[in-house]
Amino acid sequence: MTLILSNEDVDKLLTMPECIDALEEAYVELAEGRGITRTRSDCITPTKRPDAVYGLKSMDGVCPKLGVGAVRINSDIVTFPKKGNTVVREKVPAAPGNRWVGLVLLFSVDNGEPLAIMPDGVMQRMRVGATNGLGIKYLARENAETVGILGSGWQAGSQLMAACAVRDIKEIRCFSPTRANREAFAGEMTEMLGVEVRAVDQPEDAIKGADIAMCSSSSLDHIFFAPWVKTGMHMTSIKRPEIEMDALRKADRVVIHNHDEKPIHVMTRDLANAENAKDQGWNSVGDLDFAKLPTLPDLIVGRAQGRQSDREITCFLNNIGLGYQFAAVGAAVIKKAKDGGLGHELPTDWFTEDVHP
Repeated sequence: MTLILSNEDVDKLLTMPECIDALEEAYVELAEGRGITRTRSDCITPTKRPDAVYGLKSMDGVCPKLGVGAVRINSDIVTFPKKGNTVVREKVPAAPGNRWVGLVLLFSVDNGEPLAIMPDGVMQRMRVGATNGLGIKYLARENAETVGILGSGWQAGSQLMAACAVRDIKEIRCFSPTRANREAFAGEMTEMLGVEVRAVDQPEDAIKGADIAMCSSSSLDHIFFAPWVKTGMHMTSIKRPEIEMDALRKADRVVIHNHDEKPIHVMTRDLANAENAKDQGWNSVGDLDFAKLPTLPDLIVGRAQGRQSDREITCFLNNIGLGYQFAAVGAAVIKKAKDGGLGHELPTDWFTEDVHP
């Protein structure tokens, strides 16, 4: 039988500490060359909406130790509006019912069968948070207790969940451009985390005095700047352009997620794409040599050094997501789903065939 899960099911099943543990274990296999991951690829074409593009995104990976291979697919209508002083990448809920489209397919390494199918929303949010949480675990000061976060959207919540899972956080300050959004986010996260999250009026007010400075935005432009970097700080971002190059240069230690510099972009001829514009999106980190920087798996297995003193400035740059993450986290989800009887089972014969593919 093939298990069908909803985002609501995944939300019930997956806690942040479990997600962190699943990735930490799986990254050991990735670092040793047993686990594998494929570079994300995006097929980008025009769509009927003149201010948007259509993107078909896929990424995959296999974790042999857990017996799971994963494919994550997104079918997106994407716009690039300007909000305040920055250009953002914004997916439009254009599918019937004003919904987005993203799926995770999990397969057995042992016999190839489809194990489970589920939307990607909750899992992708949690795996991004957990990845940055591992960066904090290995790079932030042990006594770090204050967080400043730039962003108040879907991803920002899991960033705070992860920070609180790996450090004893006592104070959180949040800034995003829209007052109503940041105030609603502060109230929601205060209740969820049991730690006061205070909305502030300027980004500098969020970052000033923070032990951990977090960026969690959809911006294709920089939102974190060099004058804000202080001794002993840990900087963390969920996408490449958020931290400006001058701020990265102030770090004593920079760790990236993976050596892939950018996705594979296959585009309709002459199609303009804001993500690839000069000094924006994937081209926003100047002369940073990704090939020479240590990765998070290197850090976890001890191949790269973590923080060496309380005075060091450290940075984790979550530069690109991995299909491998969905194999690792998906394995944990389907085990708990089967143990707890969640989801719906469909005949595996519906998804297999009796002719040679």
